[in-house]
Formats: sequence, C-alpha cells, structure tokens
Amino acid sequence: MNISSAYSTEYRVRKVLSLTFKYLILIILAIFFLFPIIFMLISSLKVDEAQVVSDMSSLRAFLPVGDIGLQNFRDVFANLEFGQLMFNSVLVMLTTVLFGLMVNSMLAYALARLRFKGRELILSVIVALIIIPFEAVAIPLLLVVNKLPWFGGATTWLDSYHVQIIPFIADAFSIFLFYQFFISFPKDLEEAALVDGASLFRIFRSIVLPLSKPIFATVAILQALASWNRFMWPLMVTRGPDHRPLTVGIQSFFGQDPRIWGDLLAFASMITIPVLIVFLLFQKWFVQSVARTGIKG
Repeated sequence: MNISSAYSTEYRVRKVLSLTFKYLILIILAIFFLFPIIFMLISSLKVDEAQVVSDMSSLRAFLPVGDIGLQNFRDVFANLEFGQLMFNSVLVMLTTVLFGLMVNSMLAYALARLRFKGRELILSVIVALIIIPFEAVAIPLLLVVNKLPWFGGATTWLDSYHVQIIPFIADAFSIFLFYQFFISFPKDLEEAALVDGASLFRIFRSIVLPLSKPIFATVAILQALASWNRFMWPLMVTRGPDHRPLTVGIQSFFGQDPRIWGDLLAFASMITIPVLIVFLLFQKWFVQSVARTGIKG
C-alpha cells in the first residue's frame, strides 16, 4: 500500500512538472511572437517622436511611459487619405473572399464527387499551381491585364479594383483545402437526396454547405489574410490612392525625410488590428477545420 501510494505521488509530481514545463514553453513562445505587436501598439501611442526612437533600444519600448496619446493616429488621417485606402482594402478583400468561396468550393466539390475524363490531370495541375510562386507569373499577368478591355470602353485593367480581385478569385490552395474536406465528407445524406431526385447543385446548397462551416471559415481567413497583406501586385497595377490598398499606402511614410516612426507605427497598427479581430471571431471554426482537414501535418 505504501509502495502504491508513493508511486501515485511520484506520478502526480511528474505530471505537474511536465505540465508546468509545457506551459512555460508555450508562454515563452507566446511572448516571443507577441512582442513585435506589443511594441508596435505601445510605440504608436507615444506622441514624442524622439522618445519613440530612443525607446527602441531598451525595454521601455514595451512600456506605456512618457507622453501617451492618439496624436499619431490623427496625423495619419491628416497627412494621408487613410479612409480611402481602408475602403479599397476592405472592398478588395471582401469581394475576393466572397467570390472565391463560391468558385473554389463548387470546383472542389465537382472534383470530389464527379468522375470525368481529365479529372486527375486537373488535380495535378492544381497541386502544381500551389508550388509555383506568384512572383513567377506576375510579369506575364501584368502584360495580359494591361491589354484586356473592360466595360465602358476601357482598354486596360490597370488602376482599377477588378484587376486586384479577378486574378485571385480562383485559388489553387483554397481548392485543394475544399477538395480534401469534401472527399472525406460522408456521402449517406447526398445519396439519399439523389434518390429523392435532388440535383447535385441542390445537394451542395442544402446539405453540404450547412455542414461545411469550419472549412469555409478556414478558407475565408486564409484568403482574407492573403488579400489584406498583398503588396507587390497592387503596387504594380495601381497608380494612385483611388484604388490602392493600405499595404501600398504605407510606403509613403517610408519616403518621408525625416521618417516619422510614430505615424508609421500608428498606420501599421490600424492595418494589423482588423486582421486580429477577424481571426479571433473565426478562431473556433478555424481550429476545428485545421484538425479535420489535416493542415497541421
């Protein structure tokens, strides 16, 4: 009995030590990944530019000390068309995500359920497109959109919203994620609906979509992040603030002499905060979908 009790006590001690060690590692990693965001948010609230620069080399950069206020944020709105840039980013992101979810999900469902000649070839091409970086096709794509007509007599897509949206609606990685989810989706309900005379589109709309919220949330987050953070392509195809997103607008602060770090960090904070809010809102579905689609491995 004493031996059993001693063993049980030793087991509990080991378990507590193991959990303590794991949580300590997780806390250290969380601090490591969070400290740039904390530095950005705290520094954006420091009104004195000299203080912002001097605090960068010490731990004071992570502390709300000195003259604190929202003047840097007001300077961003005063010196730049931030509202227009924000509208451009949100419009491009929402449109790309909404149309992307519709197109990519329907294409993936067709590949997962239909059997037709060339299906394997299409899947191979989709996997190959995931590997090819966008930078490899950016210049050819630029030459193509420069000569494409548009409504109203326009002879080019440059400096517009649709040039930032249409090329990114169909996304190979999003199609692959949807495909992986749909091939593991149980077919019993679909087969019962087919027997009752429902069309494939009706089955997809009424049965598959309501049960696929986690994967839709995951793809929406990934496409939203990709669209929100896109820099090179908008820089290549836009010429002014009328259509440029926030990521391109921020470069105007890097061209200032002297460079005002307080305003720059305030601008960066206003770009980062919406992304964090979106992720926190969809975090539950995102984690569920990661577990079900096997993205982790």
